[in-house]
Amino acid sequence: MRVTYSREMLAKEYLDSIGVESFIPMQYVPIKGKHPRHRELKPAITSLIFVHSSQKNITELKMTKRELTSLRYIMTPVLDEHNNVLRRDILTVPDKQMDNFIRVASVNDDRIFYMENLDFAGKPGQRVKVVEGDFAGVEGTIKRVKKNKCVVVQIENVAAVAIAFLPAAFLLPLDEENK
Repeated sequence: MRVTYSREMLAKEYLDSIGVESFIPMQYVPIKGKHPRHRELKPAITSLIFVHSSQKNITELKMTKRELTSLRYIMTPVLDEHNNVLRRDILTVPDKQMDNFIRVASVNDDRIFYMENLDFAGKPGQRVKVVEGDFAGVEGTIKRVKKNKCVVVQIENVAAVAIAFLPAAFLLPLDEENK
């Protein structure tokens, strides 16, 4: 979901207090005017929050809780095959894809960086599964980012996070049927 006026942390705090699972990708950023080692943890992608709940529950919360009026659904275009008409549906992320994204985005170190430009989406790349190390079990696509080969875990049309510095021995190629 999107959150207006950069109120994602307030929305997350309220959702946590009522027991609704949510996730905001965070990263350390240097504090301007301070020593380079002085950093603070901030949302990596402005105005983005992932909420794990039913549409009915979220809509009810948005309408009845003042703290959540800033939440907005992210809509995605879908082709209706019966009428050949393009309609807009609420973006829903499959659990496995979200689990992969959270596993990678929850790590706050130099191996992880966020992709603001999603131009790589749709280009061919080898799908792999990480089999060793901190990210064992995560699936993604090998992409060349900033002149380095990285494993990119993406939520299509929303966000992507890249893992740099993974030895080739930690990666197992996936064929199309293992997706």
